[in-house]
Amino acid sequence: MSAKKQKELQEQLARALADYDNLRKRVERERGDLAEALTARLVSTLMPAFDMLFKAQEHLSDSGLAMGMEELKRGLGDMQIEEIPAEPGTSFDENLHEAVFVADRGKAKNKKKNEIKKLILAGWKFRNGPVIRHAKVEVAGNT
Repeated sequence: MSAKKQKELQEQLARALADYDNLRKRVERERGDLAEALTARLVSTLMPAFDMLFKAQEHLSDSGLAMGMEELKRGLGDMQIEEIPAEPGTSFDENLHEAVFVADRGKAKNKKKNEIKKLILAGWKFRNGPVIRHAKVEVAGNT
C-alpha cells in the first residue's frame, strides 16, 4: 500500500472516529433531555395531587401526613426537582413566579413594588434547570 493511500485511510479513520464521538455525545444529550422531559411530564401530571396534600397539611396537624409530605419532597429532590422559593417579603421574579393577584401596598410604606405578599400555589423546577411550574403568588402593586 502506498504512503498516500495509507494517509487517506488514516484521515478517513480519524473523521469516522470524530463522527462517532459526536454521535455518542448527541445521543447522551438527547437521552438526558428525554429523561428530563418525561420527569417534568410525570411531575406536572401529579401536581394537582401534590397541591391538595400540601393544602391539607396546612389545615391538619396529622404527623403522618407531615412525614409523608417530607418523604415526597425528598423523593422530588432525588429527582433533582425543588420547590421554587416564594416567601412573603422576597422580590418577584418573572422567571420563577406568576403573579395571579396584585394587591395594594396599603398603609405599609415599607412594602416594595413587586414584593411577594403571599404564596398561592407552590412552583417547582429542576435544580439548575427549567421551571416545571411557576410559583403562583400575590404581589404588592403600585398604590
